[in-house]
Formats: sequence, structure tokens, C-alpha cells
Amino acid sequence: MSVMLPAVPADNRRRCSADWLHAAVETLNADFQRSSDTHLIPLAIPSAPDVHLYFKDESTHPTGSLKHRLARSLFLYALVNGWLGPDTPVIEASSGSTAVSEAYFARLLGLRFLAVMAKTTSPEKVRRIQRQGGECVFVDDPREDRAAARRLADEIGGHFLDQFTYAERATDWRGNNNIAESIFTQMTREPHPVPRWVVCGAGTGGTSATIGRYVRYCCHPTRVCVVDPETSAFHEFWETRNPGVTRPRGSGIEGIGRPQVEPSFAPDVIDRMIAVPNDASLAAMHFLADVLDRRCGASTGTNLWGALHLAAEMRAAGESGSVVTLICDGGDLYRDTYYSPDWLATQGYELAPHLSRLRRFWETGEF
Repeated sequence: MSVMLPAVPADNRRRCSADWLHAAVETLNADFQRSSDTHLIPLAIPSAPDVHLYFKDESTHPTGSLKHRLARSLFLYALVNGWLGPDTPVIEASSGSTAVSEAYFARLLGLRFLAVMAKTTSPEKVRRIQRQGGECVFVDDPREDRAAARRLADEIGGHFLDQFTYAERATDWRGNNNIAESIFTQMTREPHPVPRWVVCGAGTGGTSATIGRYVRYCCHPTRVCVVDPETSAFHEFWETRNPGVTRPRGSGIEGIGRPQVEPSFAPDVIDRMIAVPNDASLAAMHFLADVLDRRCGASTGTNLWGALHLAAEMRAAGESGSVVTLICDGGDLYRDTYYSPDWLATQGYELAPHLSRLRRFWETGEF
């Protein structure tokens, strides 16, 4: 249900004192200090023993997803730019995981948080936002979430964090324990310490921008592959550089893909993109639950599909090396949707052909 918002004077962003700002920054830095780095999990591919596959498990963050890093960076960016004060409501356009993490940080700072999201967002994500003290405002058309969030911020005198604009600049891509630096540090004792490929999806584009820039900054030969849901606009934009590319609906894979090109998506730091059918993403998610013995979200399935596609190419070419991808969030968020046979049937998804293809590659190396 939509949240009824009280009328609030438009100019309620009080200039924050230096003491409040320092305390807020220290609060976020304390969260960073408490958080151990996430694990890097190897997964052997029986049919391709010379290709070493790894998962960077971002689901172990305090708020359960890759977006914990982004949310902390966005709050710090807003604080040091003078955009937040002790009475500033915080607004975001988010399909779920970013909003869960941002609600957590807003609660740490004692700030009101409102998430604008599509009505189709998983119920468990909505519950998690609310458990962190956040409020949810729903829109019928996912393409309208940013515009609705901006209007809401203007109406109540709040600050729109705008992950889709600021994700690529809020994180220090040169290091400071960002996800790219963490991956390369954790790989140092592996048989192939410099990955041949790093595979990730794009929601805001912040992760791919951070990894792509870091790889170039450190002069690594690693290539960055972005996997994109088939109904997302990013893949066509990467190929054509036409910023007007749009899609009629959301991607169908929560957390990645967008119906339009977002400002934070940086195509020139990406070496390759692979468009992945949604049925294949969901099949890969279920396949991973079997071979890794844990449930992950659908965007992790998209990552796995792309990573195995590259592994198959390397195997066919007689190449050895490592491929690193991400576990973006856990499967508990999707018990009522992606892991529900009834829901999958209702939505018309057909996983069986893609599951057969994955099993064939696992056993024979043919993809």
C-alpha cells in the first residue's frame, strides 16, 4: 500500500552543525570498521578444470546484499557535499536491496527514509525496508520511479539520494577497500591471481564502473563483462551508444537491468556485454542452489550464466585462468517469487531447457 505523506514545509533542510556532520560521518565509518570483508568462494567446474570460478559473496553484509557498499558511499557522498542535515528526509528510487541498505543507514543517523519502488517488488524486500524503519511508496510504472522520487523530495523538503546518477562517483574506484580492490587482494594466493574476467550485472552501473576503472588504474589485463537481462536497455545502449534506448517495462530480474539508460552507467569501461534471457537467469539461480548448496537471488543467476558462458569459451580455446563474479544477495528474499513453483508457472517462465543446458555444460563442457 502507498504511504500517505503529511505536508511538510519545503525548506526543512537545516544547515547542519559541524558537530552533527562529524558524528554522522563517524557513525558510517564505524559501520565500515565493524564489517569484515566478504568471502571469496571457489566453485570447481567438473568439465573445465583449468577454468577457476569464484563468487564474491556480497550477501554477508549487514543488510544482506551488494548494495550495502553503495548505500554507505551514497550517504557519505551526500554528507560531505552538504546535502543532509539532522532533519532532512532521505528519498530513494529503488527496487529493493538498495533501499533496504539505505533504510539501515538512515536509521543509524536518525533520519526519515522513504523508498519509491515498483509495485512488483518482492514482498520480503518491502518487509525488510520497513523493519529498518523505512517507508515504502509504490508506483505502477517502474520507469517512473526516479521522477516520482524527485517530486517527493521536493514536496517534503527532502534529499533524493539518486543512486542511478551518483553510484559511479560516490565510490572511490582507486581503492579504499572497494569491491574491486577486495577481489584482487583476495585472489593473490590463487593459482590464477589476476582474473581473466570479472562478471557483474548493472542496476545503477556503479559496480561495473568501479571494477572497470580499478582494472585500468592498476594496469591489469582483466576484462570486465556485464551481463544484462534481455528486457533491459543497457545492452543495446552499450552496442549503439544511443542514450534514447528504452524498454516498455522493468527487467524482470530484481536489482539489475533498467527500462532506460541511467546516468551512472559507464559503457566505456566495459569490455563485453552478454544479454541473458530471464528464464536462463532463473534456471541458473536454481542450478547454483544445487551445485553450491545455497540459495541466491536471480541477479546472481544472471552472473552465473554469463560466467559459465565465458568459461565455456575459454575451455573451447584451450585457455586456463580465473573468472570472478558476485553473489549479489540471498535467496530468502525470493521465497514467494523466484523460488516458488506456483509463481514461476503463473508468470510463464520455462526453466527446463536452460537447466538442461547448464547440466550438460557441467558434465561435458558443451554450452
